Amino acid sequence: MTLLEWFDKGFTYDEYKEQMKVNLAEMNSVYEQFALNESARAELQALKDVASKAIVLTEDWCGDALMNNPILMKIAKELEIEVHFVLRDSNLELMDQYLTNGTARSIPIFIFIDDKGNEKAVWGPRAPEAQSFVDDLREKLPSKDAVDFQERQKEMYKQIKQTYLADQELWHAVATSMIEKLKSNR
Repeated sequence: MTLLEWFDKGFTYDEYKEQMKVNLAEMNSVYEQFALNESARAELQALKDVASKAIVLTEDWCGDALMNNPILMKIAKELEIEVHFVLRDSNLELMDQYLTNGTARSIPIFIFIDDKGNEKAVWGPRAPEAQSFVDDLREKLPSKDAVDFQERQKEMYKQIKQTYLADQELWHAVATSMIEKLKSNR
């Protein structure tokens, strides 16, 4: 399938939210609280011709998606980009073309395309600041064979989610990362 065909297959934002069973309230919370700052909005004005559409590879259970998807939607609104959501687990043919580090099916992945379906930029699954935050927490985990590994890992995921829901500085770092990716692929 072409990228345009994948785009056409995807859900609109409202359709995606309607089928969500996990993280809907959290994603809506980030969307309602986040606003692009004036600097980001000014940078986006120069990027209106970069892409006209975006394909989002995602799943509703993904913690990174609950933060990144609403931020993308604010950027897309500013750029007048149409966004469609494709579920990773039922569309591995597309996902496997966008593996993280060549091996991981990490999400979300944002594929920016033009009207003809040409790929213009790909972003995801995390901004560098979010990756650093997660890496720091992972370093503190005990080895996988430790008795308390699963408990500590659950605590780590809870801390990540809480941070993703509240850290507005991180939200702006995510937006900046997306904007920089779009700028670098002009």
